[in-house]
Amino acid sequence: MKVIKILVLSMGLLTSALVRAGVSPGSDSLGVVEDLLRQERQHARSTAPRMSLTELEREALVSNPEIRLLSRRIAIAEARARIVGSREDPSFMYRGWGTPLQRPWDLNLTQHMFMYSQSLPGPGKRALRAEVAGKETEIAKAQLEAKKREVTAQVRRAFYDLLRSQDELVLHDDQAALARQAVEEARIKYVVGKVPQQDVLKAQIALTKLVEHLVMLQQEGGLATSRLNFLLGRDPASPIAVEGQYAPPDTLPPLLELERLALNNRPELAAASSAIHQGEARAKLAQKGYSPDYNLSAGYMLMPDGARYRNSYMAELSVTLPWLNRKRHDAEIAEAQAQVTAEQAEYDYQRSVVFQEIQEALVRAQSAKRLVNLYRNTLRPQAQASLKAAVSAYQADRTDFLNLLESQNTTLDVELAYYRSASELEASLADLERATGAPFERQASPPGPEPHSDDSDLSLEVPR
Repeated sequence: MKVIKILVLSMGLLTSALVRAGVSPGSDSLGVVEDLLRQERQHARSTAPRMSLTELEREALVSNPEIRLLSRRIAIAEARARIVGSREDPSFMYRGWGTPLQRPWDLNLTQHMFMYSQSLPGPGKRALRAEVAGKETEIAKAQLEAKKREVTAQVRRAFYDLLRSQDELVLHDDQAALARQAVEEARIKYVVGKVPQQDVLKAQIALTKLVEHLVMLQQEGGLATSRLNFLLGRDPASPIAVEGQYAPPDTLPPLLELERLALNNRPELAAASSAIHQGEARAKLAQKGYSPDYNLSAGYMLMPDGARYRNSYMAELSVTLPWLNRKRHDAEIAEAQAQVTAEQAEYDYQRSVVFQEIQEALVRAQSAKRLVNLYRNTLRPQAQASLKAAVSAYQADRTDFLNLLESQNTTLDVELAYYRSASELEASLADLERATGAPFERQASPPGPEPHSDDSDLSLEVPR
C-alpha cells in the first residue's frame, strides 16, 4: 500500500510538472530523460586500460606509501643493530707536563705522555645488546608483512567493489533498454486507447528512477576508484578499470585449520613472539648489570733530557663497581622482567584478536556464500522467469503495466543483490586470508553468468 501511495504521488507530481511545462505525457519529457541517461552513461565509461587483480596486487606491494615507509624502517632497524653490536670508539690522549714556566718553549724539559684507551663492556653484554636490536629488526619485518597482507586485502575489496560497480552499470544498461521499450509500448497503447494515461506516466517514472540509480552507481564506482588509487600510490583522481570474475569457492576451510594457519603465519603473532624474546634478552642484559665494565689504557712516556730513563711506558685498568649501586640495578632487572610478562600478555591478546577476526570473517564468508548460492541458483532464475512472463502477458494485454513494472524492479533488485553478495564474499575471503596470514586453497565453483547475459526474450516488440 505504501509503495502504491508513493507511486501515485510521483505520478501526480510528474503530471503537474508536465502540465506546467506545456508538455503532454509521452512527448518530449521522455526524450529529456533518455538524453540524460545517455549523457550520464557516456560520462561513466572509462578509457583506462583494464587491470587484473594480480596486476593491482603486484603494483600495490611496490608502490603503496605505507609499505614503502615500513621498508625504510627495516633499513633503520638493521643499521641500528650493526651500531649496537659494535665496540665503543677508542680514544687517544696526549699529556705534557713539568714544563718550566721560565722556559715554556723548551719541550726537551717537558714530560710527554701518549695514551691509547678502549672501553670494554662486561662479558656477554655486547652480544645481548645486539640480540635486542636484532629482535627489533624482526619486529619491523613482521610489521611490514602484516601491512602487505592488510594492503592486499584492501586492494581485493576495492577491486571487487569496482568490478561490481562495472557489472551493475552493464546491468543498468540492460534495464534502461527494457524500460525504454516499455515506455514506447505504453505510449503506443495509450494512443490507440488500450491503456490509460497513467501507464505512460508510470513508465516515465520508472525510466527516471534509472537515472537516479545510475548516479548512485557512479558514486560507488568513483569511491572504489579513489580507494584503489590510494592503495596503489596513485593520484586519487586517476582513471582505472578492472577486469575479472567472481569465483565463489565450493567449500570453506574449517575453523580449526584456519586457526592453525594463523598461529604459524600471522605476522602480528610473529611480531609479538619476537617482542617476548626481545624482552627476555633485555632481562638477561639487566642481570648482566652486576658485571663490571672495563677500560684498558696503554701509554708511552718520554722524560726530559738528563733523566736516567727517558723512555718508559704505562698501563692502566679501570673497572666499574655496580654492586655499590644495587638499587638501580635491581630496579632495572624488575622492569625488564615485568616487560617480559607484559609482552607475553600482549601475545595472548593478539592471539585472541586473531581468532576473533578469523571467526568473524568466516561467519561473513559463510553467510555471503549462502546468499550467492541462493541468488545464483534460485532467485535469479525465478526473477528472470517472472519478468519474461510479465513481458509476454503485457504484450498480450493480459496484465497491467504495474505488474510489468514490479517484475522489472524485482529482477533489478535481485541482480543487484547477487552482485553485491558476490562482491562481499570475495571481500570476506580476502579478510579471512589476511586474518590467517596465508592464502588457503579453495576449489572455486564455475563463475555465474555475466550481467549482460542474453536477454533477447525480454524485448518488447511494439506493434505498428
